Amino acid sequence: MKHFILSLVAVATLLAASAAEADTVAVTADRDNTLYEDALGALSNGSGEHFFAGTTVLGDIRRGLIHFDLSAIPPGSTIASVVLTLNMSRTVAGPSAVSLHRATADWGEGASDAPGQEGSGAAAEVGDATWLHTFFDDSFWSQPGGDFVAAPSATTVVDGEGVYSWGTTAEMTADVADWVADVSQNFGWVVVGEESPQGVQGATTKRFDSREVGAEGPPVPQLVIDFTPPVPVELQSVDIE
Repeated sequence: MKHFILSLVAVATLLAASAAEADTVAVTADRDNTLYEDALGALSNGSGEHFFAGTTVLGDIRRGLIHFDLSAIPPGSTIASVVLTLNMSRTVAGPSAVSLHRATADWGEGASDAPGQEGSGAAAEVGDATWLHTFFDDSFWSQPGGDFVAAPSATTVVDGEGVYSWGTTAEMTADVADWVADVSQNFGWVVVGEESPQGVQGATTKRFDSREVGAEGPPVPQLVIDFTPPVPVELQSVDIE
């Protein structure tokens, strides 16, 4: 009997012939919050049912934060497409651009829960993200309003109440690919609306439903990712008589 050890190249060729099929995963947000412009950094909404992006009638800025656990995607996967879906549930503004910006620092979701329509926020709780803090009340952004990449990963015009999508863009795909490759760099996106006053009394704010809305409410923040898992490459031995 002859014993042959297939080379790494040969094994890779054999495995490639039956390469892993493309897959799709739908992931709901595991964290979200709002940065309420506030000189004291005392406001948040970690456990609220909504987050906000844009400028209020009083001229105060709101920015959303959203994060997804991507552990269901094997490291080394090829990311083909990424689409984020949000439900916008309240606004007094007309159509305005809302963009996703890759966050460059980690941030928290605490127990704060704003009353009413939630637009004014609530007193920040331990671990909450605020306008000044990544984690209230002893960890800070490098600049007020959050740390994020200036260029947007995706932009969508949001008008009246309803479901809106962002993607697929090359930037969103690259964000997710980087986060899958290195989970320590996954800080999610900052959701930024129009921050130049316009519309009703200058307001541009859009209210989006957070993960706390629950299964019985409108669609929660959801990220749908198409990917191809990596093909394992390993040495194998084959006996040939």
